[in-house]
Amino acid sequence: MKKPKMILFDYGRTLADVSVKRRIFEIIQIGNRTDIPSMCFDIFIIFVILANISVTFLQTFEGAAGYAGALGIVELVTMVVFLAEYGLRIWTADCLYPDKSYPAAVLRFAVSFYGVVDLLTILPYFFPFFIPSGAIAFRMLRVVRILRLFRINARYDAFNVITEVLRDKRNALVSSIFLVLVLMLASSLCMYGLEHEAQPENFSNAFSGIWWSVSTLLTVGYGDIYPVTIGGRAMAIVIAFLGVGMVAIPTGIISAGFVEYYTKIKVGSYSRHDSDFITLNISEGHPYAGLSLKELSLPRGLYPAVVLREEDVYTPHESLVLEEGDSLLLGTVSTGKFECRIEEVCLETGHSWIGSRIKDLDISRRVFIVMVKRGSENINPRGATLLLEGDVVLLLEKIK
Repeated sequence: MKKPKMILFDYGRTLADVSVKRRIFEIIQIGNRTDIPSMCFDIFIIFVILANISVTFLQTFEGAAGYAGALGIVELVTMVVFLAEYGLRIWTADCLYPDKSYPAAVLRFAVSFYGVVDLLTILPYFFPFFIPSGAIAFRMLRVVRILRLFRINARYDAFNVITEVLRDKRNALVSSIFLVLVLMLASSLCMYGLEHEAQPENFSNAFSGIWWSVSTLLTVGYGDIYPVTIGGRAMAIVIAFLGVGMVAIPTGIISAGFVEYYTKIKVGSYSRHDSDFITLNISEGHPYAGLSLKELSLPRGLYPAVVLREEDVYTPHESLVLEEGDSLLLGTVSTGKFECRIEEVCLETGHSWIGSRIKDLDISRRVFIVMVKRGSENINPRGATLLLEGDVVLLLEKIK
């Protein structure tokens, strides 16, 4: 059964306007293989980003003065494209955040990571025309354009795996960085106390010790500042050994995170005897279509294992958006005593369950209602829960 689709409609806008805006939003978003215009737009934007960054690099060479006119034209054209793209993303912000009003959606996009990057990509080009005295400072902001390369990586699943691992291990990484900072501060104070009298010009204050400790702990070793006393050199040996360990800690944490992640999502690891798996096909009009995995409120005991899209297999990171035609593999812990299957029932007009409470439904004892989805809200089922038209009821049935 298909869930009735909701069409956002504002006074003063026709349905044609809504459909045009929706189509433009689909084109400027990261495309898929079945949407040719969206794929062409992605490729076009990638070339524009690379052209803009190439101009930024070429303008730093002394010989670029003879090509200033051509480089300026290329930069102007890319800026116009970026400005038009930013305007379209502002215009379609309510399609990106359908649960918010238009002003709130625009504000949400403007303060998001990509919204800020897009804005900072454009502003450094136009600011010098209005504030000539700050041209050098604004020119330095052009380095932000490099961050637009994240839009290229955002379409690849491997990039999302990296961000997911960093997010999962953020507490351990913060703790390791804190240890490095504590060791760096302690070593700088010790080195200042040991070397200040011997070479006051190099270790004139505690900050000089911090510079030395950073270059030593991070194994850079510039050699511009080094201890000359016996005590200082003995301390340097200890700190150098500790520095190797401090650098290895965050590296080990990230490596372990990748191992855990790929072990968890490998299909072969899902053949354990304590797990059952259910394939949920995201058909046209399915309530999960268009939602990210983070937005799914799955029943307790269920977790997304793998997303199959045509011939591709996607790892289940939180930002992955389900599309019509996908197959979502759900894993569930099994007791080993029975098999089960999941079914969705959409309460369309005339359904006998509309207006009934869950406790009054005449269903088999082997069938359990595990969730009721009402619009964008997921409701934990209770006996007194009243079912309404348009609700989607998730059933869990014991087979044996």
